[in-house]
Amino acid sequence: MAKPKYRRVVLKLSGEALAGDRGFGVDLEVVDSISRSIVEVSQMGVEIACVIGGGNIWRGEAASAQGMDRATADYMGMLATVINSLAFQDSLERLGVETRVMTAIEMREIAEPYIRRRAMRHLEKGRVVIFASGTGNPYFSTDTTAALRAAEIEAEVILMAKRGVDGVYDDDPHINPVARRFDTLAYIEVLQRGLKVMDSTATSLCMDNKIPIIVFDIVATNSIRRAVCGETIGTIVGGK
Repeated sequence: MAKPKYRRVVLKLSGEALAGDRGFGVDLEVVDSISRSIVEVSQMGVEIACVIGGGNIWRGEAASAQGMDRATADYMGMLATVINSLAFQDSLERLGVETRVMTAIEMREIAEPYIRRRAMRHLEKGRVVIFASGTGNPYFSTDTTAALRAAEIEAEVILMAKRGVDGVYDDDPHINPVARRFDTLAYIEVLQRGLKVMDSTATSLCMDNKIPIIVFDIVATNSIRRAVCGETIGTIVGGK
C-alpha cells in the first residue's frame, strides 16, 4: 500500500453527500461507507479533522431568500451541522476509532467547545476530530470553516469531497457534456473565473495560507485514501 503524502488533513464533506439518493436527511449507510474510508486512512497514521456541511437538513441562504432573518437562518444551519457531526461520531466509534466533536457554539452536553490547542492534541493522539457549527458566526459558510480550521491546526491539505462530481470543470458537467475538467488550478484562477470550488472567502484564505485543495468524488473507490497518498485524482487547486 502506498505511503501517505500528507500527515494532517482536513476533510470537507457537503451535507448533501450524507443524504445519498434520498436527497434529504442522513442516510446511515452512506455515513458508514464514508466512515470506513476515514478509518482506513486514520489507521495509516494520518491525522484527520472533518468539517461537515448541513445542506441535507437546512440551507440558511435559501431560507434567507424566502424572507427569514439571515443570521437566524445561518444559526439553524449551524445546528444542522451538529446533527451530521454526531451521526459521524457514532459511526466512527462503532468502527473502533476515537472521535471528538468540537463545536464553535457551546453545547457541552453533546460536544466539546472548540479550542485550537485541544483539537491539535486530539489529532496527535490519533483521534478523528469533527468541527461542527461552522465558525460560530452567521454569513460564513462551512467551506470557510474548513479553510479557517485547516490554517489553525496547520493541516497540509483540504480534501474537498463532492458527491457525483470528480473535480472542477469550466461548466456544469451535468448540463454541458463537453465541459472540461481541470487537473490543476491556481487559486487566483478559481477566483477570476468564479469557479465553484469553494466560496471566494474560503479560496482567498487558502491562497493566503498556501493550503492546497483537492476536489474529488467521494463515491469513487478508495478516493480518500488515494487523495491522501498523492495519487492523481480530481482537481488540485494551489498544489505543485
